[in-house]
Amino acid sequence: MKIAPYKRAVVYPAARDPNGRVSYSHLTFLQLDRESDCLHLTFLQLDRESDCLAHGFEKIGINRGTRTILMVKPGLEFFIIIFALFKTGAVPVIVDPGMGIRRMLDCFREGRPHAFIGIPVAHVLPTLYPKYFNTVRTWITVGRRWFLKGATLSRVRQVPWRAYEMAKTGRDEMAAILFTTGSTGPAKGAVYTHGNFDAQLRHIKSHLGISTHEIDLSTFPLFALFWPALGITSVIPDMDPTKPARVNPKKIIEAIVNQGVTSMFASPALLNRVGKYGKQKRIKLPSLKRVISAGAPVSPSVIEQFSFMLCDDAEIHTPYGATEAVPVISISSNEILSETRKLSEQGYGICIGRPINDLDVRIIKISDDPINKWSNDLVVEDNEIGEITVKGDLVTRNYFERPTADALAKIKDGHTIWHRMGDLGWFDSKGRIWFCGRKSHRVTTEKTTLFTIPCEAIFNNHPLVFRSALVGIGPMDRQKPIICIELEHGKNKYTKKEIKKELFELAQQNELTKNINSILFCKSFPVDIRHNSKIFREKLAIWAEKKLNK
Repeated sequence: MKIAPYKRAVVYPAARDPNGRVSYSHLTFLQLDRESDCLHLTFLQLDRESDCLAHGFEKIGINRGTRTILMVKPGLEFFIIIFALFKTGAVPVIVDPGMGIRRMLDCFREGRPHAFIGIPVAHVLPTLYPKYFNTVRTWITVGRRWFLKGATLSRVRQVPWRAYEMAKTGRDEMAAILFTTGSTGPAKGAVYTHGNFDAQLRHIKSHLGISTHEIDLSTFPLFALFWPALGITSVIPDMDPTKPARVNPKKIIEAIVNQGVTSMFASPALLNRVGKYGKQKRIKLPSLKRVISAGAPVSPSVIEQFSFMLCDDAEIHTPYGATEAVPVISISSNEILSETRKLSEQGYGICIGRPINDLDVRIIKISDDPINKWSNDLVVEDNEIGEITVKGDLVTRNYFERPTADALAKIKDGHTIWHRMGDLGWFDSKGRIWFCGRKSHRVTTEKTTLFTIPCEAIFNNHPLVFRSALVGIGPMDRQKPIICIELEHGKNKYTKKEIKKELFELAQQNELTKNINSILFCKSFPVDIRHNSKIFREKLAIWAEKKLNK
């Protein structure tokens, strides 16, 4: 793929010190767009900056196979560091800071890193908890070093520029370790090979029909890395990526308009906030051709709301996947709003679409036990709910040194691997898959099994309900189902007693929910920091049990 060297690769809002100086002034290759007050690197500049850093990394011992913790905020340096690491053949270890310090530290220790690259505040962790970092030999601070050990990134850079010869890594060689959020259990490090990354890029480009002439706005830093790798300009918005639900809609819209953005990634929470503002202000975004939203199920009402700002044949795509395999399945807004929405509201689940390209997706019988070998006897009939599994070139084969987790999530099929997504769903007669919730979130009573997404849809039909969550308390096979309700903020004109009465009436009208007789109101659900959309039902279940036992 030929990329124009002087085309913008990465665009980022210019941060200035009190004297008005741009904070990235130490970089040799840098451009400032004075009209939009944004910094950018062209593809040639990004290539050369990462060359300078790759030489420096190699000099201090970060080279092929070096597992390297990366704790850097989104920005130009984030891109430069990642591409420099890939050039040397080093292995970035990426951990979600939102999982909490203790769990994050466990991930770091489990990854047995050799190097640590982070902003000054990130270096406080190894200072306070040194035993979790006893394998680290190389320390780099992005910013001022203060009292910290090791070198600064600016000192590591080797100037003047010299071309760097990339490490000749193989398809099956480890490229990165990406830890899951741990929302339904311990966080695990998915091992990505260079072949996995290559397959991801090919599937994304092919499925979305993206060309190198496009400009992308990524509100999730890790996904922003895809676009320069595909020759596409990546615009980083002025926002806190850990709080997408609190984003300033004006800044997102300004970035789209000012930069001529054609493609955008946004979590459901951000989509909801920006869409609500845009619809109220009757704003249109003519340059935007597609929106990609993932991280948690996207409700049809959020899709419809944001669609108001789109023009012509622009669509919202809601790809499905997980840290271990993404993207796997996809559907677009036209099909959702015209056909599947009304079925979702009736409790069919959320339609996530059809498998992407040549990826093989099957639904197997629900089991919490390991499955050693693939058999077609595992597959359920169409219309029957089971666990979603996938096989293909973008599917990671294992977790980092987690044989027990491998046994639970991977099924051997000759020389290939099926990954168990841990999600439940079913195939309809049109070859579409309907998502019904996490396997670990199903509620098993003495009489039946309840699935989260179908049951919650019934309660979500109430106009005062922002979202609901089904949880179960008590021993397995004899759980008591409870619906937790988060109301729309600022619209509570009725008492909770009145709303609860109406919710019970809704439940009685549907076969799926007629036996649910406990409703609890929760001011705000616990959600993941990555997308602010994935509900932590385990935490809600503990809260609900305490609430009922008061």
